[in-house]
Amino acid sequence: MGVICFSSIALSAEDPVDEDAPRNKVLQYMDYCFTGVFAFEMCLKLIDQGVLLHPGSYCRDFWNLLDGIVVFCALVAFSFAGAEGSAGKNLNTIKSLRVLRVLRPLKTIKRIPKLKAVFDCVVNSLKNVFNILIVYMLFQFIFGVIAVQLFKGKFFYCTDKTKRFAQECHGQYFVFESPDDAPRVETREWRLRPFNYDNTINAMLTLFVVTTGEGWPGIRQNSMDTTEEDEGPLPFYRVEMALFYVMFFIVFPFFFVNIFVALIIITFQEQGEAELSEGDLDKNQKQCIDFALNARPRSLFMPEDKNSMKYRIWRLVTSTPFEYFIMAMICFNTIILMMKFHGNSEFYEKILRFFNTALTAVFTVESILKILAFGVRNYFRDGWNRFDFITVVGSITDALVTEFGGHFVSLGFLRLFRAARLIRLLQQGYTIRILLWTFVQSFKALPYVCLLIGMLFFIYAIVGMQVFGNIWLDATTEYNRHNNFQSFFNSIVLLFRCSTGESWQDIMMACTAGKYCAKPNSFEINEAKGPTCGTQMSYVYFTTFVFLSSFLMLNLFVAVIMDNFDYLTRDSSILGPHHLDEFVRVWADYDPAATGRIHYTDMYEMLRNIAPPVGFGRKCPYRLAYKHLIRMNMPVAEDGTVHFTTTLFALIRESLSIKMRPVEEMDEADEELRQTLRKIWPLKAKKNMIDLVVPPNTELCYQKLTVGKLYAGLLILENYRANKSGAEVK
Repeated sequence: MGVICFSSIALSAEDPVDEDAPRNKVLQYMDYCFTGVFAFEMCLKLIDQGVLLHPGSYCRDFWNLLDGIVVFCALVAFSFAGAEGSAGKNLNTIKSLRVLRVLRPLKTIKRIPKLKAVFDCVVNSLKNVFNILIVYMLFQFIFGVIAVQLFKGKFFYCTDKTKRFAQECHGQYFVFESPDDAPRVETREWRLRPFNYDNTINAMLTLFVVTTGEGWPGIRQNSMDTTEEDEGPLPFYRVEMALFYVMFFIVFPFFFVNIFVALIIITFQEQGEAELSEGDLDKNQKQCIDFALNARPRSLFMPEDKNSMKYRIWRLVTSTPFEYFIMAMICFNTIILMMKFHGNSEFYEKILRFFNTALTAVFTVESILKILAFGVRNYFRDGWNRFDFITVVGSITDALVTEFGGHFVSLGFLRLFRAARLIRLLQQGYTIRILLWTFVQSFKALPYVCLLIGMLFFIYAIVGMQVFGNIWLDATTEYNRHNNFQSFFNSIVLLFRCSTGESWQDIMMACTAGKYCAKPNSFEINEAKGPTCGTQMSYVYFTTFVFLSSFLMLNLFVAVIMDNFDYLTRDSSILGPHHLDEFVRVWADYDPAATGRIHYTDMYEMLRNIAPPVGFGRKCPYRLAYKHLIRMNMPVAEDGTVHFTTTLFALIRESLSIKMRPVEEMDEADEELRQTLRKIWPLKAKKNMIDLVVPPNTELCYQKLTVGKLYAGLLILENYRANKSGAEVK
């Protein structure tokens, strides 16, 4: 992995303009070393795994073949360069072989399991949407053929707009850029527009540009201005041609592209669910169990001495009225922020400043009280408290700078801390907490998608540097000093711009064949002999990048976020991992010291206070609640307490029916579940967590007290009372 990373850094550090730069010489020797390491690795694998004939051999693995091709091409390039001497390094063949070095970062995919899982999901998604891609290409071909019939030979124009015909477009003409400047003389030229419909290939390229929605108004206007073949344009000569683009937009950007993107997202989610499903557990069950295995009780940092002043302060800052008061102050602070406007009077400004200072004082007192109640260390353990403290410090700095003046920091930046207080409202409300939790989980799932997208950008950036890096920077085109492939950073910025669709087609045309080189003798043909840089491969390069980045990779973000928010579209009564944080939050009210145990009666009351699907809810009949607890059947300690993790797992298991069977078969079901958990979470099994979530039979035998036995007795008592009262009525 280290060699792969260093070789990738070396690739990005090359100078594409000056091939004889000292930096490139050093990097070339480093490339020899990297290639030697990879060749040695390949030889060891060939000796260990064999070549081809038996299962598991080197050539039967895709990633091994990729490694072998990269190493082989690098060795061939070195041999050519050595054979041809100093001139050999300028051969296009060697350049093409060296470009394949960019595939080296792909070796990391196999070595990072989660990254490989994302990559496999993307590949399988493409396989599943291949049919719709064929239909997409077929319809684009049909529209391309129609466009050729409508517009072939009609996209020519003269640089002198006063001339319509080719036979008139010769000689020179004056160009007046402004009334104050002297006119400039230019030669008339009869040109073909870059995007045209003279043949089917050009037509499909032009229509692909239209599909991306970039630059299509200009193409549409050129179509409306067409007259006859080999004649120049007339404004709005064929207005009806706009209907062609209306129909095309309905069929492609509005229909096919959205279907394609939707199918990629759906298949990506299905593949991800298949990857997460193991054994008899589906994706939701596995995620809920994973939450239970990793969850810990949340401490409210309650002081031990209930007669101390610290405890009284703790009671104050954790009370509901205090929370409501702080929330009211935050809302009032938001209103104050909204009352500023341009041109307000000095008196009005003083009033707003007074209120802001007063609110800052309130929030400062709140932070001080919480630090006194929780202690400094415990206060900063909580993420919301850290956020509050940073906001308060920023607000105090803002108030001091506003009052006494100072230019060491931007006032606009400091005033962001006032608005940041509004974020605290996110922790209020059950639904908002679920959305916030899901949002955070989405961020946890994004790094591997970002890594895969970053790998795509890296590969295309290196290829762009090798192929287009020595094109002359022309201020009249989109390939200029702000937008080029002459360094790795510039290449990434350019590709990011292309992925957003901003004038990517103009950048593509600026990189086609026939462009001047940035430096003489940068290729084997001297600049003095004419334009030699650029290549027609820019069409393939940019169209594939736009397709992969805009239509595929960037939609993986949507897929990951939708995957985490899938509970919005499914039955809300199904328990999911996004619900379980509510259990942890409410448990803390009954176990403020985070001992991990509460009395079984408190546990029952807690579950009645939590709304379904996590808890029972206040409207749940007693008998139904008792039946749920009988099925959960957690062990009860001698002091009458139940464990946090055992209770949470039992709640998940009963709610999602994870290996729940009749009573006489539960021992067998428990053993099967233990085996499944040990297989999926081997590290947890080593820490004896499995016996905690699925208690052994010795903890559930008739000699031990369990929640199931307690509430079975209560259920019998309730039924007895009901039957007795019914008999008395009769």
